[in-house]
Amino acid sequence: MTGRRRTRSTFSPTSARPARRRRLLLACALAACASLAAGCGVIPGATGGSGGDTVTVMTWAPENTRATNKPGMPAMARAYARWVNSHGGIAGRKLDVLTCNESNDGVEAAKCARLAAKRNVVAVVGSYSQYSDSFFPALEGAGIPYVGGYGVTTAEFTRALSYPVNGGQPSLLVGLGKELAADCGPVVLVRPDTIAGDELPGLLNAGLKAAGHSPAQDQRAPEDATEYSDQADRALRQATSQPGKRGCVIPALGERTDIFMDSFRRERQSYPAVRTAAVLGSVDQTVIDASGGQSGPYEGSYITGWYPAADDPRWDAMKKVINEEAFGDNRIDPADAGVQTTWIAYTVLRAVLEKIGPGEVSADTVRRTLNAGLSVGTGGLTPPLRWRLSDLLDSTGFARLVNADLTLQVVRQGRLESATKGFVDVTRTLADADVG
Repeated sequence: MTGRRRTRSTFSPTSARPARRRRLLLACALAACASLAAGCGVIPGATGGSGGDTVTVMTWAPENTRATNKPGMPAMARAYARWVNSHGGIAGRKLDVLTCNESNDGVEAAKCARLAAKRNVVAVVGSYSQYSDSFFPALEGAGIPYVGGYGVTTAEFTRALSYPVNGGQPSLLVGLGKELAADCGPVVLVRPDTIAGDELPGLLNAGLKAAGHSPAQDQRAPEDATEYSDQADRALRQATSQPGKRGCVIPALGERTDIFMDSFRRERQSYPAVRTAAVLGSVDQTVIDASGGQSGPYEGSYITGWYPAADDPRWDAMKKVINEEAFGDNRIDPADAGVQTTWIAYTVLRAVLEKIGPGEVSADTVRRTLNAGLSVGTGGLTPPLRWRLSDLLDSTGFARLVNADLTLQVVRQGRLESATKGFVDVTRTLADADVG
């Protein structure tokens, strides 16, 4: 991307600060945000939206860009609102979902956040943006909680008003590195040449290190390229640099992963065999099918995800909503990790509103309800979610992380299926991650 800024992460994974001090600082930050909310036009106790019987929230994601696009997330949010409103609302209130095209751009992300503050939304729910440094200041100034972000940046796991529902890119990459270490020779990570991409090598290397493997080769690639022949050739040369050891190539290019794999499939014929692996969000069943299915490069690959496989019956409630309110909307793919994250984020919102009941609904009361220890069940799609200070996994250096569980999937005969039963907890491995 042009005009690229290089910045460091906002946290220090190697900090020796005791857990008690971390919690004290976090509590102070929460109190400061509450004070800022009162001073920035957010009236404590005021109900979001146009009236006392309507709650207004926002969902944003990039759409119609040359790089990452997540149109299914706002589309899922709107479908969810139509569904709950047709069934009497939540705790007697209608749900009004505003959406914003974040355009994969820091300026536009900040505009979305300022619009959320202007419209007095009670939360930003189930959204995607890699420009956390752009949108968080506006949300924090207005005291608006960020519930269930996609987890593409580490800031989502350190900012006081963030309430993540999964372990984000950090958990996916450390889990993948740990799983691959025993079977891979040289490991090559192909990732975007962006600020968010700069965080990925340290996370993958934490997983590799935990299993006794040397660090991966870090290969940058354009985020919006239309072909990747040079990058595929370079990755293959690095992965096959040690005779007798089968290397592994890990493309982490989001929506551009399938384009990379087209180039990779052509170039690999000139090299010894290598393995591929990926994180969910870069690869799903449609990508596997498009790349050749059982005869394609993903056969036998491990893929880490946050949630159960898309054919798991625990997704039936989400699929019911999609069928009733968005049948034929090809933006909403039930197997897409963004759509799934938005569903879980709105499950959290519903639990919050039901807990508040007839009381006043505002950004302040939503925050206080979450901070008070509300436990949210997601029907087994995640462990029970709760954001009390005592539940935060601050020993990892990710101060807002509450769920470091992963699922491990594998491509067998061209189909993506579960490789293990249940979830894999990568909390201890995350503690050693270095993305500074």
